[in-house]
Amino acid sequence: MKKIAIYGKGGIGKSTTVSNVAVALAKEGYTVMQIGCDPKADSTLLLRGQGENIKTVLDLIREKGNNFTLDEMAVKGECGVICVEAGGPTPGVGCAGRGIIAALDKLKEKGAYEIFKPDVVLYDVLGDVVCGGFSMPMRAGYADRIYIITSGENMAIHAAANIAMAVDNFKEKGYATLGGLILNRRDVKNEEEKVNELAGDFNTQVVGKLTRSETVLDAEELGKTVVEAFPESSMAEEYRALAKKLIDF
Repeated sequence: MKKIAIYGKGGIGKSTTVSNVAVALAKEGYTVMQIGCDPKADSTLLLRGQGENIKTVLDLIREKGNNFTLDEMAVKGECGVICVEAGGPTPGVGCAGRGIIAALDKLKEKGAYEIFKPDVVLYDVLGDVVCGGFSMPMRAGYADRIYIITSGENMAIHAAANIAMAVDNFKEKGYATLGGLILNRRDVKNEEEKVNELAGDFNTQVVGKLTRSETVLDAEELGKTVVEAFPESSMAEEYRALAKKLIDF
């Protein structure tokens, strides 16, 4: 089982990228689990389309304590991708990172990995803050590799640097290692140069580059991933190429 965490600042395209990678891998025959680690609980939205709503782990805990089944927290979406959403606290109350801790604990407790036997687990993690629950996927026993999505925008670069620094600080503890950066282009000035420089600062590589494309928006309007909605498009090929890079470690 390969466990991969994708980090990046809010709005950088993590969920879109992770969902397209998940479907690309599922179409190659892998059993894939995608765990949304963002309080907005929208990581798996494109995988579920107009279908069944999903209860977040924190919702289930609030409503039922521990009296819920694995099937209530893990829903199969597009191409059989297993969808889990950690969720967040009641607005203004509690810690957003608690949902991630609860989700990962409950998945283990309810035997998700033994029952579903995923080949690949993808964690989609908000990276504006790398502390508490948000650092959980980096820890030993969770993700094996961390990848950071960034553009050449200054705030995205700043967030990516903070995430890379956190991974570096954890390396002596046997936590997940940094696999590289993913450039999700916004077509800003000197974008590739900035991201290449950031990769050099942390002795890592840019493992994938995604074009800024209307095809992504067109697919989202349909409530689908690009790989499913427009499989012959150049964007679908970019996501498939990225999926292959992420799985080959």
